[in-house]
Amino acid sequence: MPQRRFLIPVAVVLVVALGVGLYLFQPWRLITVRETHDALLVPASTSSQAPTSQTSASQAPAPVAEVAKEVATGEWRSLEHATTGKASLIKLPGGAHSVQFASLNTSDGPDLYVYLSPHPSSSSEKTFGEGFTSLGKLKGNRGDQVYEIPAGVDVSAIRSVVIWCKRFSAGFAVAPLEQA
Repeated sequence: MPQRRFLIPVAVVLVVALGVGLYLFQPWRLITVRETHDALLVPASTSSQAPTSQTSASQAPAPVAEVAKEVATGEWRSLEHATTGKASLIKLPGGAHSVQFASLNTSDGPDLYVYLSPHPSSSSEKTFGEGFTSLGKLKGNRGDQVYEIPAGVDVSAIRSVVIWCKRFSAGFAVAPLEQA
């Protein structure tokens, strides 16, 4: 009987510790995939050349429609997890801005967010957890995605975009978004 009094509390503590560990680390996320397929605002494979049109001397040129354009772009630099793809800062007609990820491929993880950072992408990892603007939860760990930048955000101060794990205060990846 005395052995049983000892084993029951130990078993309870082990079960609780296992449950907390599984909740915090979510190890199954290492093998899960959440794919997204947002329509990109500017296709990733477009060239910067505008189409040419022929006009005769008697024809006035047609007004050019305002379109979304890429104003800054960068490849992901892995921090805590291997990450590939391209991030772009997009200026929309009317002056609003968005960030898009083309062909993102990273690990899934708990509590992942997209941050705009005033720090260059070459900064140390911990600086990305300071002074950022959050665009919300990461939609998926693979595929194309678009995030609207809220009105009032000073896009001239954006130096990089970061995939950040809030739970462990760790960066998964960073991409430069410095405008020319």
